Amino acid sequence: MGHLPKLIEDLALILIVAAFVVLLFRKIKQPLVLGYIIAGFLVSPNLNIFPSVVDSANIKTLAEIGVIFLLFSLGLEFSFKKLMNVGGSASITAFVEIIFITIAGYYTGRWLGWSVMDSMFLGGMLASSSTTIIIRAFDELGVKTRNFAKTVFGVLVVEDIVVILLMVLLSTIAVTKEFEGTQILFTVAKLLFFLILWFLLGIFLIPTLLKKIKPLVDDEILLIVSIGLCLGMVLIAVNVGFSAELGAFVMGSIIAETTVAEKVEHTLKSVKDLFAAVFFVSVGMMIDYQEMMVYAWPIFIVTILTIFGKLFSSALGALLSGQPLKQSIQVGMSMAQIGEFAFIVATLGLSLGVISDFLFPVAVGVSAITTFTTPYLIKLSEPFYNWLVKVVPPKYIKRINQYSSNTQNIQAESTWKTILTLYARILLINGIIILAIYLMFSNFIIPAINENLDSNDIKNIIGNALPVLFILPFLWALMVKRPGTVAYKELWTKTKYNRGPLLIIEITRIILGIVILGFFLDRFASTTVSFFITIPVAIVFMFMFSKRLNKFYDRLEKRFITNLNDRATNSDDAALTRLTGNTEVISNLAAWDVHIVEHQVKPLAEFVGKTLLELQWREKFGINIGYIKRGAKLIHTPDRNEVLMPYDKVGIIGTDEQFQVFRPVFDSEEVVPEENADHIKLGKILINHHSVKKGLTIRESGIRDKTDGLVIAIRRGNERILNPESSEVLQLDDIVWVVGNRKKIEKLNVEI
Repeated sequence: MGHLPKLIEDLALILIVAAFVVLLFRKIKQPLVLGYIIAGFLVSPNLNIFPSVVDSANIKTLAEIGVIFLLFSLGLEFSFKKLMNVGGSASITAFVEIIFITIAGYYTGRWLGWSVMDSMFLGGMLASSSTTIIIRAFDELGVKTRNFAKTVFGVLVVEDIVVILLMVLLSTIAVTKEFEGTQILFTVAKLLFFLILWFLLGIFLIPTLLKKIKPLVDDEILLIVSIGLCLGMVLIAVNVGFSAELGAFVMGSIIAETTVAEKVEHTLKSVKDLFAAVFFVSVGMMIDYQEMMVYAWPIFIVTILTIFGKLFSSALGALLSGQPLKQSIQVGMSMAQIGEFAFIVATLGLSLGVISDFLFPVAVGVSAITTFTTPYLIKLSEPFYNWLVKVVPPKYIKRINQYSSNTQNIQAESTWKTILTLYARILLINGIIILAIYLMFSNFIIPAINENLDSNDIKNIIGNALPVLFILPFLWALMVKRPGTVAYKELWTKTKYNRGPLLIIEITRIILGIVILGFFLDRFASTTVSFFITIPVAIVFMFMFSKRLNKFYDRLEKRFITNLNDRATNSDDAALTRLTGNTEVISNLAAWDVHIVEHQVKPLAEFVGKTLLELQWREKFGINIGYIKRGAKLIHTPDRNEVLMPYDKVGIIGTDEQFQVFRPVFDSEEVVPEENADHIKLGKILINHHSVKKGLTIRESGIRDKTDGLVIAIRRGNERILNPESSEVLQLDDIVWVVGNRKKIEKLNVEI
């Protein structure tokens, strides 16, 4: 009898128990994540009722792979462009909530007598809400298209990236044991540097690579390539000093900007689901029910903090961002739970050996309780607002709504703000690339040259020329490139007073470029003479070949922008995205509490085939049709003669109250008796002496109408007439074959 490795036995036990538990949770409509955790608890050594997992070390390794795939998949759904389109309202709400709950979590932990690291990780665990739980609750309650739901989804996007940064920061603090502000600022700066650098290089290289190999790639190869890129980025992140999770997330967010993002996400789903299940089961294996009983009081305290702290901070953030009071309360009461990231943060702390084991039971207990309370809180948000309006003095309600109205009506950015933002972008991007080139030369290339070459003269020439040659296009852009916008030209020509500040900016950039060039030569030039010779030569060279440098840089920039916009440009929904995802459109509509909701026309809808003029929806319900998407065709602002067809995607513009009244009308369907293939019969009708159909044509006989069918053949003696014409005359002893409704054919046979 062959020997079966313990890992396979343990994996079989885990998956079988998990399958039964999650089926039960699906039946009772609860989150599957909690089901996996309970399954882990059932097979853990802490519970001796069932068989237990033996090889915990290998399961832990599989769980770490699960975290990597979870973060990679999250990155695929994330996209940096999505973050840029979130808008100020969701960003402000997210940051207020995260800052408040993180600080509150830390001080709650200290109040409970926990260590500094336990308290810090508790704050990190509370920083994110559960996307899975919120979406499920929104679907069940039918509020996914409400205006506040869009703010909630935007907050969740911001939370994802902030929690990733928090994980990196917590792991760095845990390893270095440094709590000084300088060290933390250095860590944040280092993190932002590598994030921007990886994003720039990734968008420049990865989409181009995937486009080049596209003719050779099928689903199998795409899966291998995407996992290889993910694990490669994990290795880079770990070697730089960050966590594996950050590397997986970054590579996922880079691939999210490519045209194969959806395909990668679909191909990877089964692998991700398998390893994610193992991860959440491993979380459950760490739970000790005796510890949960011991820490029942902390679980209760953290649960209260989570519900009321996140409710208050999210609502406050929404109010500060200019949301109306009602919408702010709905946002706050939707965010009052902790998500899957709490378990990932806790796993990170345990793997580093810096937190106590009891944090897992606390996280699981709080997650379970808040999972059950979330739907009720969302449902009660509107009644709570109505009660609040009655209790709070009207003057305060009026001031809050006035603040919201004023905030939403603030005009767009000033011209100077736009120009300064563009200048900052030029300086930041090119500065980071130049710094990356410096690090590459100082740490790898120059040491390799010094080690492998004997001639000092050659070393000096290469050490001077090569680094300067590499940074020259980016140094030129940093010193000379101007924002190519109408705003810049308007600012220069509008008034002479604007020219002075603009000249100061240009002179400052040139000086900064010379300083950077001097820094490079100071580090790489071996003599003072070469230092003072190379700077003038490099500057002269830069201005002599400025057109070529400009052309080369524009080519790099064009390729980057093309890759960045490739997914949106080549998507069937590109025009639609430009309309519904346009921040300006959304912000302008928000001033009147109006938003765009997309609904699909059901095939049996009562209004199918009718024109917008006949429907009179604007007059009856106050809503407007912004667009109709029919396959790949997008109809902007359809006129009143446009007809709605089955499966059309309709962009409806209105307020929450209007949608609430209109939705039953849009979702209504024609009641049709249910039929299936068994109701269809191939039957035969005999034309005899008594038949009233004798001597009539098929059309005149009405057989088609009376059977809801089709005459497919007539047998006339030895002659067979297949698919007869409707003008064919029925004769004595004809056998007519009909495909139609079983009951109607049988009834017609009796009548004939």
